[in-house]
Amino acid sequence: MKKINLGSLPYEYYPRPEGHRTGMASFGPSIGASMLGATVYELPPGERVGPYHYEYGNEEWGIVLQGRPTLRHPEGEEQLEPFDVVCFPVGPDGAHTFRNSTDTTVRVLLLSTMNDPALAVYPDSDKIGIFPGDEFPRDHVVVRRESHVDYYDRET
Repeated sequence: MKKINLGSLPYEYYPRPEGHRTGMASFGPSIGASMLGATVYELPPGERVGPYHYEYGNEEWGIVLQGRPTLRHPEGEEQLEPFDVVCFPVGPDGAHTFRNSTDTTVRVLLLSTMNDPALAVYPDSDKIGIFPGDEFPRDHVVVRRESHVDYYDRET
């Protein structure tokens, strides 16, 4: 059996726009997981976990480990408490993002099924992301919805 301790995870911060500068520690593969993904996000004050979105093909859970993040969901916003657990079902009813509106660091664990391909919809920016799996990174694409082309476009 492989194990990790959530309190000792190293967080990686990638270059991202202001407001989305969160640390992340993905650990599913390190414990032998292949059907579920798990990432702990560390949110400094004023930052959020990615854009508001929902998914097709994968269910996600959010588990608050530390602090009081604000959860945006289809019915509005609410502040969560440590150890609160929420589920984001597939489709528009599962739209979500977490924001840290406090002056202390927040940590949220996101747990997800890992079905490929995955499709994410970003309602605020009207984009769609298609992610066929890590073994096909060249086919990952995020497009604006208005870029829709005809099914037979460029076919001979």
